[in-house]
Amino acid sequence: MEVLKIATAGSVDDGKSTLIGRLLYDTKSLTDDKLEAIEKTSKQKGYDYLDFSLATDGLVAEREQGITIDVAHIYFSTPNKSYIIADTPGHVEYTRNMVTGASTSQAAIILIDARKGVIEQTNRHFFINNLLRIKDVIVAINKMDLVDYSEERYNEIKADFEELMSKRDYQDQKITFIPVSALKGDNVVNRSEKMAWYKGQTLLEHFEELDRKDIYNVGTPRFPVQYVIRPKTEEFHDFRGFAGKVYGGELSVGDEVVVLPSMTKSKIKEIYFYDKKYKTATRRSSVTITLEDEINVSRGDMLVKVGDLPTIDKQFTATVSWMDSQNLTVGSKYVVQHGVNKVLAKVENIHHKINPDYSGIDTTITALGMNDIAQVTFRLNKPIFYDSFKNHRTNGSFILIDNQSNTTAGVGFIN
Repeated sequence: MEVLKIATAGSVDDGKSTLIGRLLYDTKSLTDDKLEAIEKTSKQKGYDYLDFSLATDGLVAEREQGITIDVAHIYFSTPNKSYIIADTPGHVEYTRNMVTGASTSQAAIILIDARKGVIEQTNRHFFINNLLRIKDVIVAINKMDLVDYSEERYNEIKADFEELMSKRDYQDQKITFIPVSALKGDNVVNRSEKMAWYKGQTLLEHFEELDRKDIYNVGTPRFPVQYVIRPKTEEFHDFRGFAGKVYGGELSVGDEVVVLPSMTKSKIKEIYFYDKKYKTATRRSSVTITLEDEINVSRGDMLVKVGDLPTIDKQFTATVSWMDSQNLTVGSKYVVQHGVNKVLAKVENIHHKINPDYSGIDTTITALGMNDIAQVTFRLNKPIFYDSFKNHRTNGSFILIDNQSNTTAGVGFIN
């Protein structure tokens, strides 16, 4: 079954957790004991409605303050698809958590409170979705029940957001506007009778009809080798296959390929998925590939098509989202994990900090603090083979690891 991962973004009290809870409730994905707990807690709090945010906010501090702090992953299914929702915090203090949740998502929901409209935080949420090249973005204008389901108010907010869209640099993004009331259930799973003026799809209908080709960024085929398979059994005595996942494009039997970093050439002989053979490995499929020639291929190497090489260099500039309490400074050393490869890197230059509310850049900074986003140049101790993030979402991203504490200190998107 196809799996779709969706990131959420919204300011405090915009109703993200309530929206997800409503999705779970209306798709009958809540267990009986969870539903009983929600009913009991809602009654204890004196609510005359079910507090669906209780279905997602797991930390005591989240429930007490009514805010989302950490990324929570919520799972549910319909007969057509399986869904993973990354419920990410929207507050500026937790920008790093939002980047983490959205970095592996194929679609996103940006919530806007119909009473407040587009605010500064909305700019930040849209900027991050734009930065991470999320192809399908739903702008859910929530709490329509509190503005009397006004079409005029919906159109005002839509016009303000369209003005914000003009600032983006990722034009392949599809933006869809849906007026909803998470609390009442309008246009979440079931169509709203109170907004007959809205002729579009409900939130769930939109996700149900999303096609893989519409949400995955297309690039050139890249096949990082994760494991070399040598069974050494009687049946497969001389078998030597290379297991991994195809990113960006397709690889087929007979394709001429180059092995990086050795630059050795060969042709694809066979493509296996478990015990079945295929002529073509589609993008995002995990397969085992054999080559016609007996050449040296190891974990961390990459197979690419002849004439379609990535950049091979010991230096690059990237947009970095900093997540550590220890500042990033010029001269600092980190481990760059790019795919399965790890290389030592030194910060050569911090060019400027990017204000994620589209208010410009700051060229006066000398260090990056937690939640900062900036352009940074790194020099590596050995070359890596990379693409720019805008051309290849997988091969253009990396994480920075503090080699003292072994924590993930930041994430980067290569320019």
